[in-house]
Amino acid sequence: MNNIEHFDKRHLNTLVPVNALTLDHLDTLLRECSIEVICKGQALFAEGDYDNNHVYLLSGSVSIWAGKEKLRSLAADEPECRFPLLHYQPRRETVLAEQDCHLIRFNNDRLDGMIAWDQACHYITLSVSSDRGLDEDAQWMTTLLKSNLFYKVPPMNIGQILNKFEPCYFSAGDTVIRQGEVGDCCYVIKEGVVKVLQSADGRQAPVQVNELGEGLCFGEDALVNDAVRNASIIMASNGVLMRLDKKDFHILLKMPQVQRVSFSQAKLEEQAVWVDVRTQDEYENGHIEGALNMPLNILKLKSRMLDKETLHIVYCNSGRRSDAAAHFLMDEGIEVLSLSGGFEHAAS
Repeated sequence: MNNIEHFDKRHLNTLVPVNALTLDHLDTLLRECSIEVICKGQALFAEGDYDNNHVYLLSGSVSIWAGKEKLRSLAADEPECRFPLLHYQPRRETVLAEQDCHLIRFNNDRLDGMIAWDQACHYITLSVSSDRGLDEDAQWMTTLLKSNLFYKVPPMNIGQILNKFEPCYFSAGDTVIRQGEVGDCCYVIKEGVVKVLQSADGRQAPVQVNELGEGLCFGEDALVNDAVRNASIIMASNGVLMRLDKKDFHILLKMPQVQRVSFSQAKLEEQAVWVDVRTQDEYENGHIEGALNMPLNILKLKSRMLDKETLHIVYCNSGRRSDAAAHFLMDEGIEVLSLSGGFEHAAS
């Protein structure tokens, strides 16, 4: 395996749907994988395998086999290699290296979850930007949504995150949290500046190690564990901090109810409008006949085109993005169902 640090990330801009990720999530994904070298004659995967991976061919060429019959060859520079190789689970064909190859694998669930989160965040960001009543909150809200802090929160709950934060007002010199305390909340800086102080052993006088300004978060470890605070936070100026309590964070982790429908049931809804909420690249590579393409990240802009008197069936690859889309559209008064299992299940 080659070190991922030497990989040219610009190549990922050509891979679908990896190219839909934000840079933060892309960096996180790359830290979890490696470039693999597959020697001539070795298998990338075999018919019947269930590996739960997106596999992309980066260099070299492969042959595709059904049993003992060679179907065709495929080189890395062909347009098809912008997409994951023969992406069905279990695998329908065997793929062998015709030349030495480089490839990269991404865990299906991890990649799909990140894309759903990123695109749902963009939907909420558009909602925040278009609401004039949130003008003074837009900066800290949008900064928070771009972070990985709440990745474990189901995408359809992203809008609720912002509603759970409560404003707290502090004066310069106030202590917000103390090193050694057990934390029960985190804060986002809406206005002002804070100083971060640490004591090496908890007994020596603390020294300033950092300074944080508007839009930044601190104390987030308290949301996911019971560890004590590793630093003290002192206000360097008057300010407003947005506080999220641990109990409210745990509420956000609960999956909300979304109405789902199987593909066989959905086909009986002859008057329903199909809406594909995947990216345009994914849509153009294959979609349900007659479906509209309204990617989740711009669904806020496109949803005004949907008739509230008509049933809509939304789908993505797995159901994650379509569940989020269904949740958001229901809030707008649109009758909607999410396709259970997604397009990959329907196409299999």
